[in-house]
Amino acid sequence: MKNIIFLLLALSFTGVLKAQQDAQYTQYMYNTLAVNSAYAGSRGVLSIAALHRSQWVGLDGAPTTQTLNLHTPVSKRVGLGLSIVNDEIGNGTNQDTYFDMAFSYTVPTSETGKLSFGVKAGGHLLNIDFNQLRNYNPSSAPVSEASIDKKFSPNFGAGIYYRTDKFYAGLSIPNFLKTEHFEGSGNSSSYLAKERMNWYLISGYVFDINPDFKLKPAILFKAVKGAPLQVDLSTSILLKDKFSLGLAYRWDAALSALFGFQINEKLMLGLAYDRETTALGNTAFNDGSFELFLRFELFTRYRNVITPRFF
Repeated sequence: MKNIIFLLLALSFTGVLKAQQDAQYTQYMYNTLAVNSAYAGSRGVLSIAALHRSQWVGLDGAPTTQTLNLHTPVSKRVGLGLSIVNDEIGNGTNQDTYFDMAFSYTVPTSETGKLSFGVKAGGHLLNIDFNQLRNYNPSSAPVSEASIDKKFSPNFGAGIYYRTDKFYAGLSIPNFLKTEHFEGSGNSSSYLAKERMNWYLISGYVFDINPDFKLKPAILFKAVKGAPLQVDLSTSILLKDKFSLGLAYRWDAALSALFGFQINEKLMLGLAYDRETTALGNTAFNDGSFELFLRFELFTRYRNVITPRFF
């Protein structure tokens, strides 16, 4: 098992990497600010959300991700937000930390429709400790490449987000700049990693079956040059504005189960479990992927009552 993850990590820093993708979430519907800056302030309250993801549990050195999102309206049309994402693989071998400030401006389009435009600016800190690879193969010689300690790369992104009481759709590019983390010497491109633009398209609709039962199908498209198109399909139900249950399918990748509980008008807890449908899912050392989500909200003078929102 250790040899497998060592091989994966070693290969990830050899040659030219052209298809790195952003961190992956199953509960993306509760983590929208991380991918679309136009979402800032859209809930009408001060919203603080934290998410932890452990991917491929049982595989030593598998990815883990933590996010912290905070956003609020500061006027009837302006919203502000802060997003922090920490992504790690190889028990500290590779650590990426993203932090962004988001600004949104909302234009009413109808009695219930609102169109928001968002921009964000921030940066990326990269930490790589090549010598951590020896934890997976102690007999290997020390890596000759110098480790990278908190290399900063600035970036910016933008998005649009439309919503009514029952429908939402958003299109965004979280990072425009194609950051190169390593520079080859001379004409060599060894150890060259490029982060390319990721496109996100999200949408969903809430069907009010009756006062105690709501149904919401949702979809996410994620595209980046050099990698297969990622498609996430989900269907969730909301019972008595308290309990949410859902199933999701990541195209040619995983099946997921989702659970949410609105503990009170301010606090919500969410859980998700993924099981790979690929060959990786059948391996003895992979127990699936888990996500834990927690959201805390406070009313503002722009919305003095908090009601459960399905998006």
